[in-house]
Amino acid sequence: MELYSLEVFLTVVTERSFSRAAQKLYRTQPAISLALQRLEQEVGEKLIDRGPKDFTLTDAGHTVLEYARRFTNLQQEMGDALAELRDKSAGRLTIGANESATLYLLRHIERYRELYPGVKITVRRSLSSRIPNELLDGNLELGVISYDPSDERIHTRKIYSDSLAFVVSPKHRLARRKSVPIADLGSETFLAHNVVSPYRELVVRVFREHKVPLRIDVEMPTIETIRRLVQSNLGVAFLPRMCVEREIEQKLLHEVQVKEMHLNRNIFLVYPARRGLSHAAKAFLELVG
Repeated sequence: MELYSLEVFLTVVTERSFSRAAQKLYRTQPAISLALQRLEQEVGEKLIDRGPKDFTLTDAGHTVLEYARRFTNLQQEMGDALAELRDKSAGRLTIGANESATLYLLRHIERYRELYPGVKITVRRSLSSRIPNELLDGNLELGVISYDPSDERIHTRKIYSDSLAFVVSPKHRLARRKSVPIADLGSETFLAHNVVSPYRELVVRVFREHKVPLRIDVEMPTIETIRRLVQSNLGVAFLPRMCVEREIEQKLLHEVQVKEMHLNRNIFLVYPARRGLSHAAKAFLELVG
């Protein structure tokens, strides 16, 4: 059933005239009559009893009129909703990120909410390794990860440069040192994130190349728990610097440079290359630059 036919029927009934309906819809009167005949054929009922000077609605006509009004209202609501999406007064944005990338997003989300308070934002915690596939499957619109997926189906934009920081408790024996050689870390108890990542593999490789033991005695599911354990002097850790900046500034943790290790960590914003983005997602891309 075409919405145009319902619009014609509603206009004829509202104007109580085929000629006035034709003028309002910028159609000829025969075109209006033909549209109404097609609607009657489609519903299988006569909708209007035409008299010499006037017409009356049949029972079927009253029923169709009610639904025609509902369709018209829904059409208006849809138009209003789409207009709100275009000016970012409404909409929904789903972003995938792991724990550390979520921390990076906070300042951008705060700014985004100031600019577009009508957009609902969901940050879905996900393993970085899974985010590209979730984007391609349509489960996410945007993703924030710490590696370049090198996939032509995904656009990648570098948005932040970070590093891995070697942190210890202020009570630790190395807390008064600005830097140490990697050989001095062979006896340390390391706390590690139990999620496989390219940066963990990189740390393992550097220790192996320098023939220094890497004692990972404790593995935890979150960076927050690792950070707290380091603060309690139960071990040392390599953590994304953006996740410990505040604690370093507040002297709750102490950063020590490891002479043989310069581990840069880039943050990338990723999104599908072959699928259009919503107005909300485009606005976020513009915000993060």
